[in-house]
Amino acid sequence: MFELLFTMLERLGIIVTIAFILTRLRFFRDMIYQEQLNLKQQYKAILFFGFFGIIGTYSGLAFSTETLQFNRWASGLSSDEALANSRVIGVVIAGLLGGYKIGIGAGLIAGIHRFTIGGFTAFSCGAASIIAGVIAGAFYRKNKHVKLSSAFLIGAVAEAIQMLIILLFSRPFDKALSLVEVIGMPMILANGLGSALFLLIIKNVVNEEEKAIALQAQKTLRIADQTLAYLRKGMNNYSAEAVCKILHKEVQTSAVAMTNLTEILAHVGVGDEHHRANIPIQTQITKDAIREGKITIANDETIHCQSHNCPLGAAVIAPLKQRGVTIGTLKFYFRSEKEVTPFAKEIIAGLSVLLSHQLEIAEADKAYQLAKELEIKALQAQISPHFLFNSLNTIVSLIRIDPGKARKLLVSISHFLRQNLAGTTLSMTTLEQELKHVKAYLEIEETRFIDKLEVIYDIDDEALLVKVPPLTLQPIIENAIKHGIKDKDRDCMIKILIKIEDTCTLVTVEDNGKGMHKERANLVGKKIIHSESGTGLALYNVNRRLTMMFGSEAAIQTRSELHRGTAVSFSIPLSEEK
Repeated sequence: MFELLFTMLERLGIIVTIAFILTRLRFFRDMIYQEQLNLKQQYKAILFFGFFGIIGTYSGLAFSTETLQFNRWASGLSSDEALANSRVIGVVIAGLLGGYKIGIGAGLIAGIHRFTIGGFTAFSCGAASIIAGVIAGAFYRKNKHVKLSSAFLIGAVAEAIQMLIILLFSRPFDKALSLVEVIGMPMILANGLGSALFLLIIKNVVNEEEKAIALQAQKTLRIADQTLAYLRKGMNNYSAEAVCKILHKEVQTSAVAMTNLTEILAHVGVGDEHHRANIPIQTQITKDAIREGKITIANDETIHCQSHNCPLGAAVIAPLKQRGVTIGTLKFYFRSEKEVTPFAKEIIAGLSVLLSHQLEIAEADKAYQLAKELEIKALQAQISPHFLFNSLNTIVSLIRIDPGKARKLLVSISHFLRQNLAGTTLSMTTLEQELKHVKAYLEIEETRFIDKLEVIYDIDDEALLVKVPPLTLQPIIENAIKHGIKDKDRDCMIKILIKIEDTCTLVTVEDNGKGMHKERANLVGKKIIHSESGTGLALYNVNRRLTMMFGSEAAIQTRSELHRGTAVSFSIPLSEEK
């Protein structure tokens, strides 16, 4: 018995290989993360696990009830032979991960195949394969990962039931009994262990990949956070050197350099004794990368360093762009071309895009300084890096536990940022667009408040076409969250009312937060109010733009009571709006 058990455990190496291959297939990842597979994905899963069951059959040992001997491999059986195999494992995993349909489908394929091989247990083993799929499917749970102990028990129980079916239906009974006595316990243990091992390998591979993705996302966010302050000042020697030091530390290449269109701005790492700042670009391949605007890989033959003893044998040259126009390069150096892996190239490509975006932000900041209206600049400044990075960190944590919510939150952030950028170019927008912007912002905040925040909308549809200055409504909502309900533990409420009245369109934002004294409420929007959590600049600018555009009757009005909440409202005169 022990010899059979050890032999079957040795053949679990096949399971290890198949489990690793399985983790590379798209339909399997969908089985893990999706609530339900579509028809095409179900067929793929059934075929794969059915094929896995066939492999489990062929990798089994043929047992002769006449000689009581095992053959190492068998493709056909005589009337006195049966198989000790791991066919049940594939069927059990199919049912646990995919449910009844996948389990029964895989069981049918594996069972019919087993029946065609023959032997006096052909019918019993074929039927048992289908029953194994039913049993495993009964333990399938949507959105819940299967435990290793559950996989072991279900695999063992499925195999034990197969032994029982052999005793009930295989004839002659004495042969069936002698077969079960010899192979019963080894197969129950081996298939239970095999099911758990299969699941363990899958879990480990998937978890490691998810961990690597999460770590890479955190590293990218960390780089973005550290480099933003420097690149906001533009691309010069000082900012380039600071950014290169950060990248050299985080990416861990031999060296990192930045150039503009004509000269090296900074070089950090190996070779800095002759790769120096403020000297003209030396290599033709860098000039070609600038001209073509594409990522280029330089090897030992094309790098053409001026120093014959330079230890840098390869480089990845990525263009830095503003508004689609190349303005310089980001260069990552390696000792040889072998170190330039596809993963490294992907990271470098992402970093070049990230830094290009940050440079565009720097250019936008300069444009804000030249803008005639201080209000646009002030409102744009409300998009703090802390809000963005906190939101992205929330997404990183959701990627593993709730990918659907993570994708939804990314869409909300994309819409929110797009609306903010649009606000810098538009002079007027509709309340409908402002409301979409607000909803995107609130979806982000509701995720961070974790079911503590309720948002109520009371909107007249005909009011949605009324025009207001862009970025008017969102700062009021943000103020209600930051200063009103931020410290509440539960039952946070924000109500947005947009109503058509006789002579105006009235917009009101109410919260049930901590409120404020009447004297302070009268100053909101009228003056810049300094406090521990802000200055009131956002509402001051909103109020100023409203009054400049529509007159004093459009000014912000604030009602508030301590511990009972605040209501901020403004009105757009219908004659002025028209």
